Order: sequence, then structure tokens, then C-alpha cells
Amino acid sequence: MSTMVPVLLSLLLVVGPAVAQDTQDGPYSLSFLYTGVSRPKANIPGFQATGFLNDQPYLHYDSKSRTAEPLGPWKQVDGMVNWENESQLQQARQDIFMETLEDVMGYYRDRGNHSFKGRFGCEIRNNSYIGAFWKYAYDGEDYIKFNTEIPAWIPLQPEAVNTKVKWETEGSVQASKNYLEKECPDMLRSYLQYSRTFLDRQDPPSVSITSHVTLGLIRTLKCVADNFYPKPISMYWTQADSVVETESWGEGPLSENGTYQSWVVVKIPSLSRGPYSCHVQHSSLAQPLTVTWNKSQ
Repeated sequence: MSTMVPVLLSLLLVVGPAVAQDTQDGPYSLSFLYTGVSRPKANIPGFQATGFLNDQPYLHYDSKSRTAEPLGPWKQVDGMVNWENESQLQQARQDIFMETLEDVMGYYRDRGNHSFKGRFGCEIRNNSYIGAFWKYAYDGEDYIKFNTEIPAWIPLQPEAVNTKVKWETEGSVQASKNYLEKECPDMLRSYLQYSRTFLDRQDPPSVSITSHVTLGLIRTLKCVADNFYPKPISMYWTQADSVVETESWGEGPLSENGTYQSWVVVKIPSLSRGPYSCHVQHSSLAQPLTVTWNKSQ
């Protein structure tokens, strides 16, 4: 039974006609993540799909509900997606994706507990296509990917040669290239009519500093930026206008309210009185934000 071609056909069906519009700046991306497991645990779906606009999840489907549903602010958007049709398409994709997992398990001659993930998507800037990707992983290891320049499926494990031969024999190469370079960008352009308000928003960070002393010798200062969007942010410490070497830094995942958190840590002598200043630069800020700590605080 054909595997790759039906996948592509189901992808193309969801696109619909592109609508001319003024889509500038960006970049903007549309991507999907598919996950399947051969032996799902109780109450855990064997197959799940999530759609993303930039880093924002807008669609979810799983094999238990068998229903595609909007996520986040897209719950209040009408007209962007026909969710009944989307559910039918995701059901078809689920069947094909899980059949592919069965094929791959056969190539490894192992019918145990295994996982399969697929990621694919495209990106545009100033209304023009600028790039795309399509890659699969088996049990967490890269398995096969598509190269749009050759074009061809590139096996990343010896067993993936079987998948390459099967898919390319079925004629998937040109359809894959067409989807990534034309159909996906067209769908993204049409979605942006409904989504730029969410994707272009600028949420400024709230910044706070915590301080604690370890063993009476070292003071740890942690500067935390909360509730900002988009994700890129710059944070650093200074003392008397000199940059202080960072001990560590980190960033959190996208939160349920669609914002990010990031932090930067420095360690100083416990007797130091400061002042020490945390500087934050973000696209939502007209100028860098500075928060100062000194021991008298």
C-alpha cells in the first residue's frame, strides 16, 4: 500500500486556495509535529499531531479524540480552518503515519515498543519563500530527511534506505518539493490573514532580582525576565559599567499564556555591596531596561 503519496495528498488537500494579501516582514513559519508510538500506555494517545504558526501551537489532534481542535487564541478565530475537514484529514494522516511506523519496525526486525516522529514546515519573509524542512526520527534518532535542492530523500540510518526506495518509487520526490516550496507557503500566507495579530504582538518583560548567600562566602544574584514575547531577548549584568561574567543563564518553554521566561545568574563575594545592574534588551522595549541591586536593598 502506498505510504508517502497519500501523506502528501492529504497535506495538499488542507491548503485550499491562497488569498492575495500584503504579507510583509517576518519571518513567519508554518510547521507540524507528528508523534506515533507502537505500544501506547493506557489513556495515552498512540498518535498525536500539533500544528505551529511560528512558535505558537494553533492545532491539536490525537488518536483518542480523533478531532482536530484549535489551540490558544485561535479558539476565538473563525474562518481560518474548516475544523471538520481538518479532523478527517488528520484521521487519514494518522492511518498513513502509523503504517509507516510499522514499515520501519519491519526494517529493523523489531516489533517491540518504538516511537516515530515527523517534523515538516516552511518559512516566508516579506511574502517570499525562504526555506523549509522535512525530517523523521525513529526512537529519538534521526532517520530520514528531505533535501529540496537535490531533490531527494536522504537516509540517515542504513535501514532508512528501504524507506527512501519505497517513497521515491512511489513518486513522492516532486510532490514533496512542491508541498514544501509552494503549497505550504501558500497555506501560511492564507493563515497569516487571521494570525498576524498574535504572531506580531510585543509583550514586554517584567524583571525582578533575587539574592541569596551560600556558606557565607558567595552571593548569588538571579535576574529573571517574565511574561515576554517574542522569544529573542538579551540579558547581562554589570558593576560600575563593567560587564560581570555570567555564572549561568536559562530560558523556559512557551507558557500556557503564550509568553516566555528567561534568567541570568552571577556570583559575587558575599560582602560586596554593589551596586550590580541587570540589563534587559527586548524588541518590545523602546530602550534597554535596567534593574539595580545593592546590599542596602
